Amino acid sequence: MTVAQAIESKVRDALPVAHLQLDNESHKHGVPPNSETHFKLVLVSEAFQGQMPVRRHQTVYGVLAEEVAGPVHALALHLFTPAEWQAQGGEVSASPDCLGGSKNDPEFGQ
Repeated sequence: MTVAQAIESKVRDALPVAHLQLDNESHKHGVPPNSETHFKLVLVSEAFQGQMPVRRHQTVYGVLAEEVAGPVHALALHLFTPAEWQAQGGEVSASPDCLGGSKNDPEFGQ
């Protein structure tokens, strides 16, 4: 099972899902081809009703603790209730391109 499959399976098993979109954004970063290290998860669930954003993130990080502690380096979370998703127009903004992190920061040297 790939990392992406594990993420999707665990989220679907743990939460009622109205919409789930998982994008592997590893190719936008300085990692080997076919890596599974950087993901963006768009998740719409009734489970988020009445929860502040921090609590929603804690819930998802709890479900994906094994992946976040292991192969996943970055996980961008976009978490909505169905009403929020509808008000949002069913879209999220694109992730910014990787700027290379500290390797391009003169403070950290080369």
